[in-house]
Amino acid sequence: MRHGKKNNHLGRTTSHRKAMLANMASSLIKHKRIITTVAKAKTLRIYIEPLITKSKDATTHNYRTVFAYLKDKEAVTELFTVVSGKVANRPGGYTRILKTGNRAGDNADMAMIELVDFNEFFDGFAKDKKKATTRRSRRSGAPTTTATAPNTAAPKAAVVEDIQDAVVVEEVVEASAPVIVEAIEESPAVETTTEEAPTEETTSDETSTEETK
Repeated sequence: MRHGKKNNHLGRTTSHRKAMLANMASSLIKHKRIITTVAKAKTLRIYIEPLITKSKDATTHNYRTVFAYLKDKEAVTELFTVVSGKVANRPGGYTRILKTGNRAGDNADMAMIELVDFNEFFDGFAKDKKKATTRRSRRSGAPTTTATAPNTAAPKAAVVEDIQDAVVVEEVVEASAPVIVEAIEESPAVETTTEEAPTEETTSDETSTEETK
């Protein structure tokens, strides 16, 4: 009977299960993500996260303890040099499980387990989400900073000065307009003389006198 047995045995003996988990943990440390079944991924997460916590304190005792579980020198070196620096400020939750669907052969639930700090896509998504929240706060009427205040005040003063100059110019034009009109009205009109064209009778008389001479 399975009373009080909280760990998933995965249908294997103790030695087989420990060897499989050590191999999967070493592969996860080296490649930062692996694809396996959902049941194995959940068991691997319980197996590897305490080892990652021990890697934060690089003592000889922790080296030997981690090596007793992994049994791989390259994986232990990678864990204490690269992974420990990435997860130094994280208090736990070093892995992420993403389901990828069912396997074609036996329809088993498949998943990808990865180290959280080595996925750049989710980090960029989180940064974009933070930027979006700050933009919303600015739209909602956040107070402006003192650095932008002088820049906004200078154009307003310039506009006020331009308006005042325009009003003065209009007053000058309105004051001088009647004087110009009165000067035009007082100036005498120019008399235009038109020369009358000679009539046909005078031309005929002149021609007759010339013939008699």
